Parts: sequence; structure tokens; C-alpha cells
Amino acid sequence: MKTYTMNCVDPSDIEAFVNTNNLVNEKNILVQAFSGVLDETYIVNIQKQLAKSLPQAILIGTTTDGEIKDGEIFAKTITLSFTVFSSTILTPTILPFEDTENSFIMGEQLIINTYNADTKAIIIFAGGFNIDLEEMFKGVNSVQHKAVVSGGLAADNGDFNNTFVFDNHRILKDGVVAVGLCNKNLIVNTLSNSDWKKTGRPFMITKATGNRLYELDYKPPISIMKKYLGQEFTMQLPQSGAEFPFMVERKGKDVSLFVTNVFDDGSIELSGKVSENEKLFFSFANVPVIIDNSIKEMKRLSKKPIESIFIYDCMARKRYFHSFVKKEIQVLQQIAQTSGFFSYGEFSKVDDESKLVAYSLTLLALSESTDLPNNPTIEIDYTVPNETQSLIALSNLIYASSKDIDLLYQNYEESEQRYKSLFEHNTDIVYSTDLQGRFTSVNGAFSKVFGYKEEELLYKNSLKYINENDIPRVRMHFNRVLKGKEQYYNLEIPTKYGDTLLFQIKNIPIVINGKKVGIYGIGRDITEQKKAEEKIAYLAFYDTETGLPNRLKFKEQLEDYIVWAKRKKKKLAILFIDLDRFKIINDSLGHYQGDLILKQVIERVKKVLPSRSYLGRFEGDKFTLVLSKNVDIDHVIDIGQKILQEIGKPILYEEQEFFITASIGVSMYPNDDKHEDYLLKHADTAMNLAKHHGGNKLKFYSTEMNTEALYRLELESYLRKALEKNEFHLCYQPLISLATGKIYGSEALIRWNHPKLGLVSPGDFIPLAEETGLIQDIGKWVMLTACKQNKKWHEMGYKDLTISVNVSANQFQQMGFVAEVKEAIAQSGLDPRYLNIELTESVMLRNISYSIMAMKDLQNMGVKVSIDDFGTGYSSLSYLKNLPFNTLKIDRSFINNIHSSNSEIAIVKAIITMGHGLAVKVVAEGVETEEQIKLLKELECHYAQGFFINKPLSSKDFEKGLVNQG
Repeated sequence: MKTYTMNCVDPSDIEAFVNTNNLVNEKNILVQAFSGVLDETYIVNIQKQLAKSLPQAILIGTTTDGEIKDGEIFAKTITLSFTVFSSTILTPTILPFEDTENSFIMGEQLIINTYNADTKAIIIFAGGFNIDLEEMFKGVNSVQHKAVVSGGLAADNGDFNNTFVFDNHRILKDGVVAVGLCNKNLIVNTLSNSDWKKTGRPFMITKATGNRLYELDYKPPISIMKKYLGQEFTMQLPQSGAEFPFMVERKGKDVSLFVTNVFDDGSIELSGKVSENEKLFFSFANVPVIIDNSIKEMKRLSKKPIESIFIYDCMARKRYFHSFVKKEIQVLQQIAQTSGFFSYGEFSKVDDESKLVAYSLTLLALSESTDLPNNPTIEIDYTVPNETQSLIALSNLIYASSKDIDLLYQNYEESEQRYKSLFEHNTDIVYSTDLQGRFTSVNGAFSKVFGYKEEELLYKNSLKYINENDIPRVRMHFNRVLKGKEQYYNLEIPTKYGDTLLFQIKNIPIVINGKKVGIYGIGRDITEQKKAEEKIAYLAFYDTETGLPNRLKFKEQLEDYIVWAKRKKKKLAILFIDLDRFKIINDSLGHYQGDLILKQVIERVKKVLPSRSYLGRFEGDKFTLVLSKNVDIDHVIDIGQKILQEIGKPILYEEQEFFITASIGVSMYPNDDKHEDYLLKHADTAMNLAKHHGGNKLKFYSTEMNTEALYRLELESYLRKALEKNEFHLCYQPLISLATGKIYGSEALIRWNHPKLGLVSPGDFIPLAEETGLIQDIGKWVMLTACKQNKKWHEMGYKDLTISVNVSANQFQQMGFVAEVKEAIAQSGLDPRYLNIELTESVMLRNISYSIMAMKDLQNMGVKVSIDDFGTGYSSLSYLKNLPFNTLKIDRSFINNIHSSNSEIAIVKAIITMGHGLAVKVVAEGVETEEQIKLLKELECHYAQGFFINKPLSSKDFEKGLVNQG
């Protein structure tokens, strides 16, 4: 690698420079621009000229308070550094602050955009004071990377409101530009040298917002700076602020902050954000240490293989001890070609953490090769000039004086704080009495809390201000204090306003010259604490939404019931109650409305509970109940049925009816177990069985249930391997046109034939697949297999045949579902208009906005959409007009009884009429008799399927049916 530098007097000079140095044909060129010229128009001209002369180059640039080139320091010029890499790839990025959510995310994105496995270093230039650099580097460090970070914050030459950074195309007032140096063989050496010491006493930040500091110790910060640093220093702010910056301690580390702006109201703007109650110190440069460390580091670098050095130095160091900084840069030029700039804050990697180091010399020393000629021995013959010697002496004086002042201040502050914490600034009530118990002093908190002015209380007997019943107890504590014993007690004290507060009182003797002259009292108001403790106890054991005991409290109470039942030789019944399909209400109406309906259900249940029963909320829509009075099987069944009946009654909410059912599981003490954990587990097992059998049932626990639970575990194990072992196959149930009687399509239905278990019912394995998440892969397989089979039939000559595929809720709600359908169509070659996706009402209503979007995407592809099992969901009519679909499938529960029930016929007719009105096709499923076919034709239903027409068939048997109908 090699670096070429130029001072750009005129942008047109760039072309000649590029040609002179034969840069035109180079591929990997990094151009760093350091501009002491704050004219954005000038920068735009440089961008244009660079695009014309060297379009392949990567540009990152910043404004500066001084430019570094060839070992020299310049001012108010533009320096361009062209670094040609032979094997290093550059990954640039530019991030406007306004385009990122916050500084932390900006830091994350910066690493994501510039870092890969071969990245050895990242150079960052930041501009603007809206960026929180501490937060930005937290984001940088949150992304796993090993790169060395270097760079700095944009500076200027006096105009603090006119800093910016830029790349090949953009200029940012607020943002970052950066570039990653990607080459696993790149040799990187770094340096970060600063040593600033806090001095004087700390100042408390009493008012601040972001970077704006309004008050230190309740005074304008400018007045503080005038007092300690003088009028002349203050008049030169913000430039002079570099000489004595502020320092704040955060997480055990000192962070430097410099003044970037001064306002007429005496407030100032700092280079970083500050918070109220933080303490600021003035700081000064520890010159001897800085010089010594710098010389050691430059000697170290001189022994390394280095081809280019990028310097990012602090403008405060340049201002503070210019001659040494100038010497540093001259020595570095002897080691390798130098370029860089002076900044408002420097970036470096220290102790494996990228950070804003500030007030430091930082640099990147780079090489792409170890095969370099040895550097000549570097002699650093720096003679400290008189002004710097004075500075060193001043540093020593400040350091020694600050230690003395700090010790004096600590002693003073300790004494002052002892007094103020006892009286003036104590938020607790503080008072003193003489030996007769008469008030001799009270603090402000005492007067504020009780409403009495100090003059109303002085020399009055303190016992007059407490409850009469407490006087003997307080007098006893008073006498014990006078004997030298500290006393602690709680006391309710009435206020002047009539309310009563609870205080924790501490009494100690007042001793002067070895003689007790009275007592001190300190009282802490624990009224709210007492209420909070009671509230915490409530929150720990009770559900805030329903007021019912929570799981922890219920279990604790169940333990007590078991102890009681064991002693009395009684039986207990433990009921586990779970509301069926309550999630649909939450998804349809929202959780807030769902909670309101849940409270209605709870109030109904409470009405039918006998005495000595205990109801708790286990979680969500699950509840637990203990019955302890007259417990036998018949009694439990009676109570359980009453609960189911109450829950099953219609619920009216906002002029809309909802129907809820529940599943109840029961375990008995001591028959099923004698431990509360197992009794709850057994009741839960029984409840799951009731739910598995359709819900709205009560089931008692039996040992057979454990067998069923084990079967489900075994089934899940087999299910996880069924797809890869090709144990699934599809059957195809014919769909016919009622007008012609001809097959126009089929519905693909999955079947599982396990070598050990045999044919497993979809009703057993589909819910299990949804619970475990396996439904995603299974559904994807069904979609592709069905499409391929239908394409095959088209190729056999049955070109208008359609295929219908059921889609589960979990599969449909995945954001990549539409892409999966598109992929299945592409792989199979099936024309999308012959694919029909079937969705149930509950699937579509789970996330209505997403459902509408996905259904429209499917239709735009040409795929048809059907509403399956129509009429069994909730609130379907209110959403129907908004749903884009092609077909309504009438649920089989309405078809079953249309031959004998006028009401069922009326419902089916209404659905068909509605389908005609919406211009969609209507399919009747579950057709089992010729009479049903006849009625459906009369009602002008379009299509039908069911066992009367044909059961689900293998692909070969289905093909026979196609052949037979010609």
C-alpha cells in the first residue's frame, strides 16, 4: 500500500495530481479529505472533480480544526490523502442521523454495513452534536466484531455550528461516514495517548437537557467558569474550553466533555449529553505523562512494518502544547507517510472496546506487507520549550493544589453534609427536645408534614401532639434514651390537617461536654411504605385483572386444605377449568375487551359455587377450584354441570352475542393423590382430555389418561420423522358440479400410515403438528404434492381440473406463506387459477388486516380463495364484506339435517343466497344422501362434496373416476 497527499488549493488540481501519480488504473483507493474550509460548495466541487478524475475511489471526509500532511500541520486548507491498497477491499457507508431511530442503532448499523470476517480496521468520521457518541459506541460494541476502530468527531476552525462529514455524493451536518478495511493479512498498529486529571471540587448538575447545560450548583455554568477560570478565558469560549475541559465520572471511568457553544442566558452546550445530579470537574492535561508516553509509543511504532499512518489528533492538545504535538507528527513522518486531522473527539479501541477517548492522540499505522526495509533508528531529540516547561510546572502545581483542596473540601463537605442531612436537607422529620420533652428545634420537613410552624412548636411539650393512648409508651422510650439507650419504635401521629400518618421513630441522646441535655428524634414516614407492602403482598398472591387468588396463592391455600382434610378425614375435589376457544374472542375484539368478558364469566361461576369452595386464576383463561364441603362424585358432577351451564349462556357485548364453552378436569383427594402438585397435574390432564374430546365436558382423572398422554408423546416423536421417511400420502375427495353432476376438481387430504401405529387419524396428528410447529413443513409438502398431482392430471388431458388445499392457522399466519404458494406453483408448473386455498373463518379473523392483504396477494397471482366451514366462526358477517374470496364452503353441520329441519334449510338457503349476492361460488360439504343433493340443487347451490358422491380416494382411484365420467 502507498499514500499520496496534496493540499487542494483548487478542485481542478485533483486531475493533474491523479495523472502525475498514475492513480487512474488503481482499483482500491481510499481518499480521506480533511477540510479547514467550511464552504459546502467547495466540497461539492471536490466531489464532482473526484468523480470525474478517479470514479473508482472511495471518499470519506470531515471538517477540521487543523490538517496534517507529510509531517506538517496546516490550517484552513483542504488536505486530500490518497491511499492505494493492493489487496485490501474497502466497504464504505454513510448514515444520516435522521434516518436512524437513535444513536445506538446507528452504531449497530455502522458495523453491519462495514464489517465482514476479513475486516481488520474501521475508520469513522462523525459530524453534528445530535449524535450521542457514548450510545453510538454502545451500538458499535453490541455487534460482534474484532476490527480496530479509529477516527474522530468533525471539528472546525472557530465556527462550532458549521461542522459536517461527507462521502463521494453527500454532505451531512448530522451523521457518520465510515469505511471498513477488509484484508485478513492487513497489519494494524494503533495508538491512543491521553492523560487528563480532574481538579478542584465537583459541581452538581442541577439543570440540563441533552447536551445543553443550564445550571451547575443552581447557577449558570458561565458564572462558575468566570469565577474559577477568569473573565478572559470565558470570553474566548468555546475555543478556550479545550484548555480546561469538564470531566464526568461514569461507571468508574472519567469522560471528557468540552464546550461547543455559549448562550446569552449563561448556559452552555457540551460535546456529549449530561444528566441532572451528575458531578462535573474541571480537568487539566498531565503534560509530563503525556510527553513520556508519546515518546515510548513512537519508539515502539518505529520497530514495526508500517507503510502509512493516519493521525486523528485532538485540537485541545494542539492548542495546549503546540510545539510537542508538532514534534510528534514530524517523528511519525520519519516512520511512514502521514495524513490526518485535528478533531473534537477521537475514536479508538481500548481494552477490546471501541469508544470516544477524547483529548487524545490516536492513529492507525497500516501495512499490507511484512517484507519492508528496516526503519532507521528514530531519534526523538525533543527539548521542552520554556512555555511547555512552564506548563509542566503549572500542571504539577495544579495537581498538588487540587489534592490539598480536595482534602479540605472533603472535610468541609463532610461537616456540612452531617449538619444538612440531620436538619435542613433531611426529608425525614427531625426534632430535638430538652430534658422535659419540650421542642427546642424542628426541621422544615417536620413543619411541612404536620402543618405547624416552628414558632408554634418551640418550648411546647411534645406529648401534646400525639394520641393520648400512646403517651405512656413514648414516655418509656424517652426515659430509656436519657439512660443512654437508642430507641426505635413506630408511632401514629395526627397532623394539623386531621389525618394520621405512621412514622418509624429513632431517638438518641444529645450529649454536650459529657452531659445529656436533651434528645434528638428522627422520624421516617412509612405510611406509603406500609400501604405499598400491603399492595405488594396483594400483587404477589392475587391476580390484578380479576381479583382472584393467583397460582401461587391457590397452591398455598390448597396445601392448607389438604392438611385440614387429612386431619378431618375429608375428601377434596380439585377442578381445572379452561375456557374453549377463548383466544378467538381475544383475537377478534382485543385483550382489553376479552378481559371484560372474562370478568362476566367469573361472576357467573361465582354464583353457583357452594360454600367452602376456593376459586383461583391459574393463568390466562384457565382457573382452578377446590371443593371441600360434602364432596362426592355426584356433588362434583352437579357443581361442574352448573359451571358449564353458566359459562355456556350467551354473553352480550356491545349488542353482539358471544358463546363460550369450557372444559373441566377433576382430581380427588386422597383417591388420586395426596400432594397438591400431583392433584393439580391430574386435574389438568383430565381437563386436556375433555378439551381433546370436543370441549364443553367434565372429565374425572383416571390412570388411563397418563397412558393417553404417553401416547401423545410417542406420537409427537414419530411425527417429527414422518416427513423424511415418506410416511405421508394424499387422498383426493371429488368435488362435483350440481348442475352437470361432473367432477370439476378435488380436495387434497393428508393421510399418515405409520409402520407401527398404522393409519393415524388427522384429528390426532394435525393438532399435534400445530402445537409443535411441524405444521409448517407438513403444509409446505401438502401444497407442493397437491399441485404436482393436479399438473399431472392436466397433462393426462383433464385440463380444467382444480385442486383445493386446506391451510392451517399457523401456516397461513407466517409472513412467508404467499411466497411458499408461489414456489409450489413454480416447481409444479401448475397454472395458478386451478389452485384453491381453503381457510376457515377463525384463521382469517385472527389477524384481519394481514389476512386481507395475503388473500389479495393470492388472488393477484390467480389463486382462488375459499372460506371453509362457513357459519361456525365468530362475527363472520361483520367481516365478510371486507374479505376477498371466491368460494364459500357451507359447514357439514348445516348439511347433515337439511332433510328434516326447516331451520337448517333456512340457514343453508340464506348462505347460498348470500353467495349469489356476493358473486361467489357456494360449495356444500358433507353430502351423504340423494335427498340432500336434490335439495341443494333446488336451492341453486353450485358445488358439492361428501361420502354420497365419493370418499377420499388415492390418486389412481381418482383417475378411474375421471375415466368413467368420460
